[in-house]
Amino acid sequence: MTASLENRRAKLLEDLDGFRVEIDADKERADIILDRPPLNIIEIPQRDQLRGVFEELDLDERVRVIVVRAEGEHFSSGGNIAGFLEASPEHVSRLADNIAAPARCHKPVVAQNRGYTFGVGFELSLACDFRICSETTLYALPEQRIGQIPGSGGGIRLLHMIGIQRTKDMTFRSRRVSGAEAKDWGMVLDCVSDDKLAETVDAFCDELRGFSPLAQRTIKGVLNAAQNTTLEAGIEIEGNAYGRLRCSEDFKEGVEAFHAKRKPVFRGK
Repeated sequence: MTASLENRRAKLLEDLDGFRVEIDADKERADIILDRPPLNIIEIPQRDQLRGVFEELDLDERVRVIVVRAEGEHFSSGGNIAGFLEASPEHVSRLADNIAAPARCHKPVVAQNRGYTFGVGFELSLACDFRICSETTLYALPEQRIGQIPGSGGGIRLLHMIGIQRTKDMTFRSRRVSGAEAKDWGMVLDCVSDDKLAETVDAFCDELRGFSPLAQRTIKGVLNAAQNTTLEAGIEIEGNAYGRLRCSEDFKEGVEAFHAKRKPVFRGK
């Protein structure tokens, strides 16, 4: 890592608005922690910083897995409504670009949800690769209550994830969905008791770290690209990526470890 890159990252992590970043190099993990309790409201400038942090963590060689979580009982009650009235229509129409940062990030991103996970807090979680929640979680896109619609990708991500009927049910009625119901609908990977949430996420992150970072980056890109195309085009995307990985050092190491009946040591190359 060059000195200039280190300085840029250090500057970015100064004076963060409503959240902080913790990096555990031993666990190869970075935590982005919403820290404006009790409701962890997400301000508009905070969205720009979140995007920048994701982009920098994507380049950080110490980090294999990123977790988005929050202080207190609630993940986030959503955005600051007054802030939308102060911003221009052109500005707010681009807010989805920032909230999509977890999806663009090449590394696995896990959302750890509890309590209120509303509005942009829900949309940020939906942009992550995995959501693990506690039984206290309530998910909602409540914008209809103020005469608006979701504006940071939430409605469209839900449409692809749970279908049009359930998405209309949530968006038309601003309906709150419990963590248990979200698991039944396929919105979350797991729903556990509140006291088990942190350790469940910890174990999941440790499991993810055991696989090839190159293969994980590749399958994330394949699935994200293929989600919005035809079956045939998706298979073509997958096949091309498979062929490229055929020549990787990680694939060679995986095959050799399999035959030697030992644990592979992947290096992401």
